[in-house]
Amino acid sequence: MSDTRGNLEAAFAGESQANRKYLFFAEKADAEGHQQVARLFRAAAEAETVHARNHLKVLGGIKSTADNLKVAVGGEQHEFTEMYPGFIQQAKAEGKGDAERSFDLANRVEQIHHGLFRSALDSLEKGQGSEGKKFYVCQVCGYTVEGEAPDKCPVCGAARKMFKAVE
Repeated sequence: MSDTRGNLEAAFAGESQANRKYLFFAEKADAEGHQQVARLFRAAAEAETVHARNHLKVLGGIKSTADNLKVAVGGEQHEFTEMYPGFIQQAKAEGKGDAERSFDLANRVEQIHHGLFRSALDSLEKGQGSEGKKFYVCQVCGYTVEGEAPDKCPVCGAARKMFKAVE
C-alpha cells in the first residue's frame, strides 16, 4: 500500500469520526441552550462529511449499488463474527460492564444490518424493486427495522417512542 493510499484511508476515518463527534457535540450544545454553538458544530460536521466523501471517492470506495451492498454485507459480517466478539470478551475480562453492554448491543444489531443488506442485495440482483417503506432506528441500541417501529425494541427493550424514522 502506498503512503498516499494509507493517508487517504486515515483521513477518511478521521473525518468520518469528526463528523459524528461534532453532531453529538451539537446535541449537547442544543440541550444546554447554546443554539449558535450547536449550529457551528453541525456546520463543521457537514464540512467533515464533504472531506470524507472526497477521500472515499479518491480511494475508489463508492461504486455501483450492488457493489456497495456487497461491501456493506461483508463489513457487517466482519463486525459481528470477528470484531465485536473479541471486544466483548476483552471488556468482560477487564470488568468493563458499560463497554461490554455497548459492544454487545452493537454486535446484535450488526447481525440485523447484515440481514437487511443481504436482503436488499438479493432483491437488487433479482431485479425486484423496493417497496418504499420507512426504516426505524432505535435510538438506544441502533436496532433497525423496515416498515413500522415495534412497540418494544427486541434488542434492548426500549419503548416505541425511542425509534426514529428514516426516509
